[in-house]
Amino acid sequence: MAAEKNFSRYQQNVIRRYYENADSIGLQRAQELVTELYLAEGKKRERIWDSLVKNLAKAGVPNDHIERLRESDDPALVAQLLTKKL
Repeated sequence: MAAEKNFSRYQQNVIRRYYENADSIGLQRAQELVTELYLAEGKKRERIWDSLVKNLAKAGVPNDHIERLRESDDPALVAQLLTKKL
């Protein structure tokens, strides 16, 4: 609780709302990354996958499912999953 004293009441509310909505934020970012994944090649594609894995985890997708998606390297499967999550 000592850290809360360093933030104003407004800042505390912003931080709290961020963590309450972390799954929605992760889902939205994952949707954006799927678009980039369609267009990316090489090392950039790997970096996008790394970020996508983190955001899918935030959105509540099980790790085994994320691993299968990454192994398939198919953006269409990820887009299909995200459509179901909505």
